[in-house]
Amino acid sequence: MATARCILFLLLFGAFALACGSDSSSAPIEGSTLAFDTITTGLNAPVFMTAPPGDAARLFVVEKNGTIVIINHGSELATPFLDITAKTTKGDEQGLLGMAFAPDYATTGRFYVSYTTTGGGNAGHSVIARYQVSASNPDSADPMSEAVILTVDQPYENHNGGMITFGPDGMLYFGLGDGGLGGDPLGTGQDRTDLLGSMLRLDVSGSGYTSPPDNPFAASASFRHELWNYGLRNPWRFSFDRQTGDLYIADVGQNAYEEVDVQPASSSGGEDYGWNEMEGTHCYQSGCDRTGLTLPVLEYGHGAGCAIVGGYVYRGTAIPDVVGHYFYSDNCSGFVRSFRWTGSGITQQTSWPSLAGSGGVTSFGEDDGGELYMMTQAGGLFRFKPR
Repeated sequence: MATARCILFLLLFGAFALACGSDSSSAPIEGSTLAFDTITTGLNAPVFMTAPPGDAARLFVVEKNGTIVIINHGSELATPFLDITAKTTKGDEQGLLGMAFAPDYATTGRFYVSYTTTGGGNAGHSVIARYQVSASNPDSADPMSEAVILTVDQPYENHNGGMITFGPDGMLYFGLGDGGLGGDPLGTGQDRTDLLGSMLRLDVSGSGYTSPPDNPFAASASFRHELWNYGLRNPWRFSFDRQTGDLYIADVGQNAYEEVDVQPASSSGGEDYGWNEMEGTHCYQSGCDRTGLTLPVLEYGHGAGCAIVGGYVYRGTAIPDVVGHYFYSDNCSGFVRSFRWTGSGITQQTSWPSLAGSGGVTSFGEDDGGELYMMTQAGGLFRFKPR
């Protein structure tokens, strides 16, 4: 990968390293059962894709500038589903960053978006807002229905995280980075009295949100009740295995290592994933204390990339050979890799055909049937298929 492309994507994902190449010392075995169908190459900086529960026809693509577009049976509709470009800030790691349909969307019409906007801290704030679909047009949201349910002040413009998704328990999960710059200068990763550098678990079934009483710090007099886990640097993308309920978190590293953390479905939360004491399985602070930390199940060095992009455990039907594989990529080098998590370790690490020539990978998506998609900075949306 050319250095110029590395620099561009470092700005987007906040990984401060310029090494983007192969990592021959730990290269996985080569896989040959995957290929990609091109859905479209005309998107504007796509950063996420999802679908409403039970909807097999439509894909909803989040574009960083502030629009959500619909692709219906492979064709993009002319009018965006939602346009909030006037609300969003436009920094390298800012914008419209996430979308989640309520599990009962078919009856309530509720969906949620995550974006950055002005106001709040030195660099504005991160927002979760609820919207309603239009009563008269299922391909259009009601732009006047916005209800802001959470704002979080941002001290710097990078490491916003921004992913939102509903878990198997019906709660809304929100990933926030450490607030930015490099090295976590404010110490938010290990600070449980703020929301940054953490994943939140929220009950949004009412008009706003509440902290579920079984959150790990819900009874604490000192720590934020919204926290589900902490010690994260920039969990740009995370996902639940739709079969097992296990939570996979791809956390963007600092100077040397990228990581994947896995939280079993049986967990009651509260894990400390180590940042900024550690980067991956390595000390970031001199003489770091590993006591009580939950280490990643996988890491790779910056000889292989610079900013991990997390995906999904494949549970579709089109490619039986890879069912149970967790797929991930890297924004700089553009590789496509997967592994299986056994509950105690990983196996079947595999490297697949890459889309690196189509622009840096920005995100993965999953349709209602569990089929897997990938997006690129250059505007592409691609669907995984058997070779």
